[in-house]
Amino acid sequence: MIRMKDEVPAACDLLVVGSGAAGLSAAIAARHHGLEVVVAEKAARFGGTTALSGGAVWIPCNRFAQRDGIPDSLDAARRYLEAEAGPYFDAEHVDAYLAAGPRMVEFFDRHSAVKFVPDHSFPDYHPDLPGGLPGGRSLWAAPYDARALGDAFALLAPPLPQYTFLGMGIGSGVDYRHFMNAQRSLRSAFYVARRVIEHGIHRLRYGHGIRLFNGNALVARMARTMFDLGIPLRLSSPVQSLVVEEGAVRGGVFRTDGGTRSIVARRGVLLACGGFPSDAALRASYLSPFQIHSLAPAENAGDGLRLAEAAGGAIVSAVKTPTYAAPVSHVPRPGGTEWLMPHFVDRGKPGIIAVTAAGRRFVNESDSYQDVAHALIREQVDGRRNSAFFLCDHRAIRQYGLGYAKPFPVPLGPHIRSGYLHRGNTIAALARACGIDASALQATIERFNADARKGADGEFGKGSSAYNRFQGDAAHRPNPGLAPIEKPPFYAVRIEAADMSTFVGLRTNRHAQVLGADGRPIVGLYAAGNDAASIFGGSCPGGGVTIGPAMTFGYIAGCHAAGAEP
Repeated sequence: MIRMKDEVPAACDLLVVGSGAAGLSAAIAARHHGLEVVVAEKAARFGGTTALSGGAVWIPCNRFAQRDGIPDSLDAARRYLEAEAGPYFDAEHVDAYLAAGPRMVEFFDRHSAVKFVPDHSFPDYHPDLPGGLPGGRSLWAAPYDARALGDAFALLAPPLPQYTFLGMGIGSGVDYRHFMNAQRSLRSAFYVARRVIEHGIHRLRYGHGIRLFNGNALVARMARTMFDLGIPLRLSSPVQSLVVEEGAVRGGVFRTDGGTRSIVARRGVLLACGGFPSDAALRASYLSPFQIHSLAPAENAGDGLRLAEAAGGAIVSAVKTPTYAAPVSHVPRPGGTEWLMPHFVDRGKPGIIAVTAAGRRFVNESDSYQDVAHALIREQVDGRRNSAFFLCDHRAIRQYGLGYAKPFPVPLGPHIRSGYLHRGNTIAALARACGIDASALQATIERFNADARKGADGEFGKGSSAYNRFQGDAAHRPNPGLAPIEKPPFYAVRIEAADMSTFVGLRTNRHAQVLGADGRPIVGLYAAGNDAASIFGGSCPGGGVTIGPAMTFGYIAGCHAAGAEP
């Protein structure tokens, strides 16, 4: 039975604040061990940032990797994370994560509707570092049928609309590869046609698509389990304050349509509110002034940090990078609005590069979106925003697309007319259309084309690592990430950096307990997900770098509150 807000009791064992992967993980683990749990969500829909995300979960030595003979070890993963984080390496959290992560995957596989699917071809983001792997550590939730949620499906936060096709979600891995290969493979073309037809039938029958992928599928599966366990979910109920008695957190006060309401939490409160990407004051304190955009929900406004600070909690701000970010372009929408389109994949394809307004490249475009976004932030000069662009030729855009502009046969005309795409019949004409230094851009293209024909990028090494090659086109030779930019007309989109979550967060211990300035745990107060400081010190080791720790430390917190071993 799905228990919604009118059935919330006045007391429980564990109050969970937030309904993303961290909160739901904690709620399910605590309930499994016998605790009475209530989940309070600020938004009108559940799922948080997880529901909008790609949904990857990064867990070294997971059961699927071991089953399939992936040559991994906890020691290798630890070396890799130490190389990633450098001086920000946090041994306590990393060791707890590596030990509990595989057990978390096993727990959800055995005791929930969550079913994971491995993609062993998906590499770590820096596989050439000590302990890095060319695949085996990232998992995704299996696709899910929305009908299994019943009426609650209407309350699930939808995926980012700009990352759907005809309103249809596209899954990571095999599903995405079929869509990208439909021009060249009859099998993929039939697959895509079947998906589109099925989606149309479902829209006519139900008013919406029913196949859920990525983070939407993960949240739906976790929510199905939450409802099956009888855990009440209260939506549109922001927690305004914590109840603190003799230094221990014993409950919370949340706002409802009828006023405020208190709830006693005998074992404590878990904060999983999504960090602070939507709060201007906290952004001004901890982020670069050039990080002004966010893909995160508006509700992720630092509630967890403020609640914990009021109870004596401390914040960790010394991190390698303060946010989990991606390069985005601005998609004009009717009525003068716009979407931010994340460039998760296209930048790594052959024949696509990034340049500044000065006409020069500044990054290996096929490195992770985190690396590209923070390189873009570092390009800001003279105290002002410095425009940058992804650009390509006609061959590349028709084969791979560019941002919101889809590959052939989807027309490009609407994007040119809206101003989203800049076009020029020559490189010089494209430069003029974008405000790029034309002579410098011409020299950049000539150098890049010479390298691309040889199959080796001498300037930034695009296509050189296993992750670079995975991001490219496996059918393209000699280098999956390199092709000359030479077939007119030429196209460009302006890009900026946008964050998806924050790495600055609450100081916690290996049990996910929030720590005070004196380093001691605050009794009854836990934090997981983006409310907790990045366990990787603000580094970004692989696909699922936020949801993996969120689920693992949510699981750890739920077990600890119940007095059980994770």
